Amino acid sequence: MPDVKVAVSDQFLEAFSQVPKNKQKKVRRFMTKFRQDPTLPGINYESIEGAKDPKLRSVRVDQSYRGIVMAPDEGNVYMLLWVDKHDDAYQWARNRIVQIHPETGSLQVIPMEEGEVPVSNGESADTGEEEEEGEDLFAEHRDRELTRLGVPNELMPLVRSIRTEEQLDDLQQYLPEEAYEALFLLAAGYTQREVDNELAYSRQQEDVDTDDYQAALERPNSQRRFAVVEDDEEMERMLEAPLEKWRVFLHPTQRRLVTMHANGPVRVLGGAGTGKTVVAMHRAVWLAENFFTEASDQLLFTTFTRNLAADIKENLRLIGSPSVLERIEVVNLDAWISRFLGQQDYEYTIDYRGEAEDLWEKALMMAPEGRDRTFLRNEWEQVIQPNGIRSEKGYMRVSRIGRGTPLQRSARAEVWPVFDEYQSLLNEHKLRERLGALRDARRILEDEGDILPYRAILVDEAQDMGKQAFKLIRQMIPGGDQENDIFIVGDAHQRIYDRQVVLKHCGINIVGRGRKLRVNYRTTEENRQWAVGLLEGAEYDDLDGGTDDQEVYKSLMQGEEPRVETFDTFQDEAEAIGEYLQQRKNDGQPLRDTCIIARTKSLLDNYSGALRAADLSTYTIQKDRAEDRSASGVRLATMHRAKGLEFERVIIAGVTEGMVPLDKALAGAEDEATREQIRKRERSLLYVSVTRAKREVIVTTHDTPSPWLTSIGD
Repeated sequence: MPDVKVAVSDQFLEAFSQVPKNKQKKVRRFMTKFRQDPTLPGINYESIEGAKDPKLRSVRVDQSYRGIVMAPDEGNVYMLLWVDKHDDAYQWARNRIVQIHPETGSLQVIPMEEGEVPVSNGESADTGEEEEEGEDLFAEHRDRELTRLGVPNELMPLVRSIRTEEQLDDLQQYLPEEAYEALFLLAAGYTQREVDNELAYSRQQEDVDTDDYQAALERPNSQRRFAVVEDDEEMERMLEAPLEKWRVFLHPTQRRLVTMHANGPVRVLGGAGTGKTVVAMHRAVWLAENFFTEASDQLLFTTFTRNLAADIKENLRLIGSPSVLERIEVVNLDAWISRFLGQQDYEYTIDYRGEAEDLWEKALMMAPEGRDRTFLRNEWEQVIQPNGIRSEKGYMRVSRIGRGTPLQRSARAEVWPVFDEYQSLLNEHKLRERLGALRDARRILEDEGDILPYRAILVDEAQDMGKQAFKLIRQMIPGGDQENDIFIVGDAHQRIYDRQVVLKHCGINIVGRGRKLRVNYRTTEENRQWAVGLLEGAEYDDLDGGTDDQEVYKSLMQGEEPRVETFDTFQDEAEAIGEYLQQRKNDGQPLRDTCIIARTKSLLDNYSGALRAADLSTYTIQKDRAEDRSASGVRLATMHRAKGLEFERVIIAGVTEGMVPLDKALAGAEDEATREQIRKRERSLLYVSVTRAKREVIVTTHDTPSPWLTSIGD
């Protein structure tokens, strides 16, 4: 058999997911036979009458279902494009052309309307009224420029009919992804060079052969929608979860980050849904496969919470082979510290359960009269511990930026005895708080040298890690900047713990190696805009002392606006949620695709009880283990636990005054600046919750709604 390549498109996997379960087995059998040898006589290729593209053929799956493939007259590349009922499959094929773009060399599947180029109707997406005559949105760019950015020549009349960004969004379905992204970036003010960089276009002189499909499949913008399948096991993994495209298809900017060679630490920022964790997971697998040279080389993949580590470990199994996964250790940082210190005959007990609270009460006896106890506790947790202050002299010098109440040297001298006494009591009772254990682990590594097997460390959710954590991570691979040593992903807009960090203050140099992801692949644009609106007016950092914004942060999916529904009582709200879920169930939609998110566990338990009373099955996602995706039942998660997860639809329940933001969290604030920091974290929690949804967001409330809901409107 000749060296045949079979590629599967993302649209084929989407179509496969819609095939009834009893028919999917037949599709699988056909695909296995097709992948092994698409030239077999038993595969009957049939021409498609009326098709604009003569390369497209239909193939029989069974009496009622047909696959659509591209079978070239010459060459050895075959592509699985679509699968559907007989007539629907033929109609899909008639309205598509597959070609290699003459400038970018990318494979493009272009939809047509009844075989013709669609035409903009010249109406406003918002009002339906006729737009005034004027220049098209891209008038300052010549056709040649737009072609170089991936716009197909066939669709140039369509692009020239666009007058507004709303019309551009309306016509997105007709444009190849890279063409739509390029046009969006141009409309946002990007230069052509910046668009080239964002889409990973190489402008080296390359003659594109529009008949060389093998070369086209190797280009980044083809690989965002086509994957060459090398064996039956790989194909089976695709079909097990056809809608989890992140496992197979990567945006060119994501793929560039996955495979980049860096001469030191890399930091990647990106809004919710941009695929930061996906990039980190694929990079872990890529490093283990391509970068490690010694049998002992290991990679540490760490994050802040146990549940996120469990989710990452589970997802890595979907993209890495067993031999690769043996080289990747996934563990949250606190668990790593406990294990490491236990191996070092550490004489202290790490206080994760508040065992030292009595010692703190004793230390407060040293406080000057009239000094607020909450202020002192916050000073310890936000200044003394994060900065590793061990002496009064160090306290006098440390910066207190971010603390609302100023403290002169004389006042610091008055309160220092409290902190000094608490440290003495901790030592006496052989206790260490979490940050103290972090410092001790780092000091052991400083003394012992290069004793760990890690050649690379990947950090997810970096915004929640903190200064002492990153000082320790830097020491895990000592000696300063090294090739591909540290890879950090995060987003301060999703910071839900009070642990701001400046990487350069931790010995981690990212100068020249800071990157940003801008395209949201998880949520609809409507959901993204609504979520971003929750954060309006607040400033967010870039994890290295600068600021970060969400400009040119865009979702490529369109959908319905989030809905806010208000009820008189909890019972009314719970009944409405139950009726909604029952309707979804009656429509044949699995309950597991919906997650109910609430601010606290006790509130979540109330909704869980109400749903069970209505004979609806529930599955609570635990804080310390990965979700069992095969389990039935509507998902239930707290706002903290929902982080890192995604669902088709999300119901954020109980968004009432006093619950969002949580009064209990605000009660301990000693000044307005501290209260504002807490409100900012609470906004981030709601932002994270909204962006868990791929499609539908419903926000429900009873009694008095949260003021944040009334401020942004329904």
